[in-house]
Formats: sequence, structure tokens, C-alpha cells
Amino acid sequence: TSRIEGCQWCGHLVAGSSHLYSRMKPVTGVAGTSQQLEFFMRCRVLAILAFLAVVLASAASAQDRDYVNGRSASDADVPPFSGAVWVGPTLYLSGTLGLGPDRSVPATATEEAHNVLGNMKAVLEEAGLTMDDLVSVQIFSSDVSDYDAFNAVYRTYFTQTYPARAFIGAGTLLFGARFEVMGIATRAGS
Repeated sequence: TSRIEGCQWCGHLVAGSSHLYSRMKPVTGVAGTSQQLEFFMRCRVLAILAFLAVVLASAASAQDRDYVNGRSASDADVPPFSGAVWVGPTLYLSGTLGLGPDRSVPATATEEAHNVLGNMKAVLEEAGLTMDDLVSVQIFSSDVSDYDAFNAVYRTYFTQTYPARAFIGAGTLLFGARFEVMGIATRAGS
């Protein structure tokens, strides 16, 4: 009979020094045959295969996506992003700006905050959600001194507990905007 040993790092049961790791410690009271080693290895392979099956099934279901204001790569006349993407019960919202109709920057930070949050709210409503379904929000700001003005408006868009949030000083934003906001929402009860 050959002595079965266990790797001190991963616990693999192996006969002799056939393991990838060279430092081994004996498993107390275990002596076995190559048949026992084969049994342990088959169990380990089956466990790995079962784990991979679960991972692959999860990955396959995660690939099911629905788009809100979806845009196709084949349409070169639109910006290269969708408004939001559903993956399971989670909605990922693209960054949005609060500019005027002709890409004009509103006169005040307060007005722009209303616009950008109104845009986010519109995408959520199109997806059948509300601002209270947001679980995470990121605000990119070209000037962090607009923090208080943004917060004064932000508070008015929620009726329940606020989502997790980051307010990030980002330097110059697209089209001279003060704010770009993106978020993640989930369906209630998910």
C-alpha cells in the first residue's frame, strides 16, 4: 500500500509526491491504496465539474439582456451606448447629462441638477422603476463646489432611503456639463 498524504496548503489527498506542490504533510491515520486515491480524485473531478456546470449556467443566464433606449452598433448616426441595460433583475443606467435642448449648459448648477436627475428618472420610468429603486449612484462633477446645490435638488427625487452614492470631482465633462450621473437599480423584492 502507498501512503496517502495531504497538501498543507490545499488539502488535496495524494500518493507520494505526485502533487503540484512539493511540501506535503501526512494525513494522520490514513493509509490507502491506489484505488482509494483514484476514488478521491474522481470525487474531486466530479465536484469540479458540478461547480463548472453551475458557473456556466449562471453565466448563460447573465447573458440574457434587455435594453432601454437600446442603440445598435450598426447605426453610426447615434452615440455608441444604450440608455440602460437589464441583466436579470438589475438595471445598469448609462451616464446622462443635464444639458438644454441644443446641448447648452443651463445657467445654474441647480437647473442642471434638475435636468440630469430628470433624465435619469425618465429612463427609470421607461424601465418600470422609480428613483427609489436605485441602489447605487455616481455623480461626476466638473466643480465640487456645486456639491451643496446638487444635494439640495437630489434630496427631492427620493421618498425612501437613499442609495449608495459617490460624488466625484471629474474635471472637464463632455459639452462643458457640470454633472454626469450614472446608476444601478434593481426591481423591488430582488
